[in-house]
Amino acid sequence: MAEETHMSAATQVVGSGALGPAFDSVLTAAQAGAPWALRLLYEEVSPAVCGYARGQGADDPEGLVNETFMRAFRRIGDFAGGPAQFRSWVFTIARNLLIDERRRHSRRVIETSVEQHLEDRETVASAEETAMEAVSEAAVIALLHRLPADQRDVLLMRLVGDLTVAQIAEALGRSVGAVKALQRRGLRRLQAAVAKGGAPL
Repeated sequence: MAEETHMSAATQVVGSGALGPAFDSVLTAAQAGAPWALRLLYEEVSPAVCGYARGQGADDPEGLVNETFMRAFRRIGDFAGGPAQFRSWVFTIARNLLIDERRRHSRRVIETSVEQHLEDRETVASAEETAMEAVSEAAVIALLHRLPADQRDVLLMRLVGDLTVAQIAEALGRSVGAVKALQRRGLRRLQAAVAKGGAPL
């Protein structure tokens, strides 16, 4: 009953799509090993991590998500920061697992679709957005997979993971300016390829 009360109260302020004002209390409970708190953190962030893993062509996206959170929860006692830092921290773990997987396996074909939306209006020109919206999902998948790895990583974290530029910068260990530049270059390469009918990048 106590667990249900804690979880119900926290769920009211941990909103869909973003960890809410209750993050500090949820984190404290998670660090103390409370199952309800660990479950809330998992449910908040795991869908985005799974989408990122799928977009990167992971062999077993769900398995990678599970391994990501197993590692995160083993080390959660050492974590310090707010909800944005927690999200970036989890994505860093997921990215490192993907890098390990690529060292063991050959390059994989992206298996799932990529959402065609971008909310960061400050770094993307309208013409580029229009060009991207006109492309089929299959074409976007093929084009993304032909981008340089750093540009593809940024766009997948942005489009699928729904991370902000600042969160991506933290996850990749780069500056915000560097991430914005990678995003711009990646989108321009996609736009140029689309304009040429999907010509090689």
